[in-house]
Amino acid sequence: MNWIRDILKGAVIGIANIIPGVSGGTMAVAMGIYDKLISSVTHIIKEFKKSILFLLPVGIGMLLGIVGLSMLIEWMVGNIPIQTNVLFIGLILGGIPAVWGRVKGASIRPQHIIGCLIFFALVVVLAVLDGTEGGAADLSFGLMNCIKIFGVGIVAAATMVIPGVSGSMMLMLMGYYNPVIETINAFVKALVAFDVQGILNGCGVLVPFGIGAVVGIFGIAKLIEILINKFPYVVFWCIIGLILASPVAIVLLNLDDFSGLDVISGVTGLIALVVGIVIAMALGGDSKEAGNTERNE
Repeated sequence: MNWIRDILKGAVIGIANIIPGVSGGTMAVAMGIYDKLISSVTHIIKEFKKSILFLLPVGIGMLLGIVGLSMLIEWMVGNIPIQTNVLFIGLILGGIPAVWGRVKGASIRPQHIIGCLIFFALVVVLAVLDGTEGGAADLSFGLMNCIKIFGVGIVAAATMVIPGVSGSMMLMLMGYYNPVIETINAFVKALVAFDVQGILNGCGVLVPFGIGAVVGIFGIAKLIEILINKFPYVVFWCIIGLILASPVAIVLLNLDDFSGLDVISGVTGLIALVVGIVIAMALGGDSKEAGNTERNE
């Protein structure tokens, strides 16, 4: 049963990573598994069995979310953008009680508020600066392109791990978002059709990108673990700032979509908001984060 729940949590995180403005890291916090995810990644060699037993179902869920649902999400964003964006706002809001529990009861100090405000402003500023998507990148097969795609994978994955920062938004800024999504969709279609050439073309992009993503995740996860161990309350207050800014960023990044708000989209959007909150609380409410925040800061 826990495996099924972890697969579902992974799917939510995976889907979040392919929607611009939505943070996979925020979803991990909302699902109540952020600390455990970071710890499992950084201790995979020391505690291999324990880490794999947790990472495997979450990884399967993320893969299903990214690959299996990329076309569905692409359709949803294109056809019901308001409801889709509001659904993820609900998922984010539903996860706030989980992260608030990490700082509740502790005295609030100036550095906590300052960190919260700085990281709130950071996400909002990034959203404001992301006025347009960069020009479409060239993903044709070649040594230099493979190196560039590897680097893009590192940057995208590193930002995906940080709550409140959207990896897909970073891909958009670099001009790789649409080409990568199109490549994933084409790769899935090639697999279904047993198109060997199409599969090889997809691998030429997805393999270096995937390797870069693994490097990025491991690198940033270690840094975050060190910060959580040394300055737990400051880190979680910064995360609260990132999470609170995420709904604002989603709206700012999709102002054109929200300009089409009417009674029907408003009502269905409200339903989507409630559904998102319920899903986040149902999936994250029973999770006990690995380790308690030290009360020494």
